[in-house]
Amino acid sequence: MQPNQHPIVALATPAGIGAIGVIRISGDGALSLVDGIFKGKRLAEQAGHTAHFGTILDGDIAIDEVLATVFRSPRSYTGQDTVEISCHGSPYILQRVIELLVAHGAQPAKAGEFTLRAFLNGKLDLAQAEAVADLIAAENEAMRRVALQQMRHGFSEQLADLREQLLQFAALIELELDFSTEDVEFADRRQLQALVERLQAVLLPMIQSFRWGNVLKNGVATVIAGRPNAGKSTLLNVLLNDNRAIVSDIPGTTRDTIEEILYIDGIAFRLIDTAGIRQSTDAIERIGVARTLEKIAKATLLVYVFDVTQMSLSEVESDLGQWQRDGMTTIVVANKMDCLAINAYDHFSRHFPLSYLPISAQTRSGIAPLRQALLQAAGSNSIAPDSTLITNIRHYEALQKAHTALNQVLGGMQQGKSSELLAFDLRVALDYLGQITGKSIDSEEVLGAIFSRFCIGK
Repeated sequence: MQPNQHPIVALATPAGIGAIGVIRISGDGALSLVDGIFKGKRLAEQAGHTAHFGTILDGDIAIDEVLATVFRSPRSYTGQDTVEISCHGSPYILQRVIELLVAHGAQPAKAGEFTLRAFLNGKLDLAQAEAVADLIAAENEAMRRVALQQMRHGFSEQLADLREQLLQFAALIELELDFSTEDVEFADRRQLQALVERLQAVLLPMIQSFRWGNVLKNGVATVIAGRPNAGKSTLLNVLLNDNRAIVSDIPGTTRDTIEEILYIDGIAFRLIDTAGIRQSTDAIERIGVARTLEKIAKATLLVYVFDVTQMSLSEVESDLGQWQRDGMTTIVVANKMDCLAINAYDHFSRHFPLSYLPISAQTRSGIAPLRQALLQAAGSNSIAPDSTLITNIRHYEALQKAHTALNQVLGGMQQGKSSELLAFDLRVALDYLGQITGKSIDSEEVLGAIFSRFCIGK
């Protein structure tokens, strides 16, 4: 796929009224095109990475006084000649300038087209291009850091180096197919095994990091559930430090789910306060209970809250037995500890066999340990700060498939499979690794690797 060279134009800043709005134009002839409406220095004659004051004209009518910044190919975001026009932030002015540029030959840019051109022109690989979108959408410090790391190559260079080494072996094994009648091996199987095992050692931590990376990107679906009057809504309010949910002593006050975002050390928890679960003759409350059960079934993290003054161990175990499922982490919260007498508290602590967190949502006692438990449940302690994190489902799936194909290669070597079968599995692994950065394997690439090492036919 070749990049479109025709000039494209779009607003590069958010729509709406602001102090400044930036319009971006990129493509062949972009500088001369802007010169058609810009009164000031002739931009086509200016050096790259320079800014110039001037006026945007529609014929003899001055539209706005602007600053035009010039970026020359290949030292621009897209790799093409680019101009960024900083106007006053009136939506009318910005639209008028864009219409003038279109009238002079620019095409309205499609969604993501500037970054697409950057990819096609080799300014970014596909993983970096996707990281641009993640950086723009970053809602917390952790996600900003991960997206910026990936945009600055992140794991791309690491994978590219290992993929190149694997490609050389694939080329040698492909070469063996041309000499199959002579029973020769050009690829040292022990070296290939060592390389595949080294690549596997890199891929596996990346695959395992997706759980944490997905948490950073999308937040943790966290359901606060329990029976009526357990203190779920009070706990939600305390965690958010806001009176978000209505609280009363009347059981069944919460009839529907309430969803809010809680950030703890940069990690987003999508808290869902739910209706207390019980048998009820109230039609609306029954609907609320049904929705609660639906939310629990989809939750990543369940915060089960029970009233220590009302619930027995058997009742708690019964609830957890019904609601827990594979893949879900559960935090058991014993609420209203402040309502127990000292002797009753000691008795409860000694005889309650489940792991639980004692709190009082009313007095805010035990909230700090609960916040730490939430972080731990999200997996924040399992990944080193400088580790490579996979946040993109496409990367995750490609890595998984590459890992499976490499397992096939190892198994094939142990079973003494033919060069043809090994070559097939290597091609599959190379293709999936290439999909991450947008460089999929093709026959020309394999042939190029062969010719760089051997003089075929001499």
